[in-house]
Amino acid sequence: DAEQAIADLSEDAGSTRTVVRHTKFGEPLPELAFFWIVISMIIKITYKGQLKAQAEAAQATEVAESEQLKRQVVEARMAAMQAQVEPHFLFNTLASIDHLIETDPARASAMQKNLIALLRASMPTMREANDGGVRDLGRELAVIRPYLEILKVRMEERLTTEIAVPEGLLSAEFPPMMIQTLVENAIKHGLEPKPDGGHLRVAAEIVHGKLQVTVADTGLGFGKAATAGTGVGLANIRERLQLLYGPKATLTVAENPPGGTVVTVTVPYKTVEGTVA
Repeated sequence: DAEQAIADLSEDAGSTRTVVRHTKFGEPLPELAFFWIVISMIIKITYKGQLKAQAEAAQATEVAESEQLKRQVVEARMAAMQAQVEPHFLFNTLASIDHLIETDPARASAMQKNLIALLRASMPTMREANDGGVRDLGRELAVIRPYLEILKVRMEERLTTEIAVPEGLLSAEFPPMMIQTLVENAIKHGLEPKPDGGHLRVAAEIVHGKLQVTVADTGLGFGKAATAGTGVGLANIRERLQLLYGPKATLTVAENPPGGTVVTVTVPYKTVEGTVA
């Protein structure tokens, strides 16, 4: 028996045995398998996060490019409109100066000085408008004042004007060419067609923490003149406000009792130095 036992042990020592472990549902997985499952889940989650981030970045880039393109189109339309207005106004002003040189040299000289001031102030305005930027309210009024003085010479006592803007608001940011467009509309479609003319008022104030600029006239009223336009100028202003400020800016058109039109542009109040009120 002893010899047989020794023989059996020697046989077992020289052979290879395979041990199969069966894991039933509910029993803990081996540590290595569990580790690889966790690693695969982390890799999968990370990969999905990268794909989502890339998709969001691509979408944001596409939206930004689209908004930039829209802004360029709107500014190009504004520049085109301005290019159509300026020569007409310029030729009429030069003709008036030529006439006044013989009849009233003093008024001709004043008109010429205002034209020079207007051109000096409006040239950088148009360049900045094409860049889609903003400028301060004071520089916008530097264009409006000589423009109105020229029109007062041409319309004589048929036109009276008022600019009611506190000095403290002159540094407030405001998109270029908007006030000029509103004033031109008020004169052309409201006051000039009216036989006895009327009054035009440009005002600015802070309302509920926002800058509110108003152009009011006592003319015929919005859309009532034979020279009434198509509203493209106002539509372009609305579009520019949307691109620059989104829902934070508005443009409203209302009647000005007892007659005339009030156009109000409201934008966030911010100074050119970047200080928000």
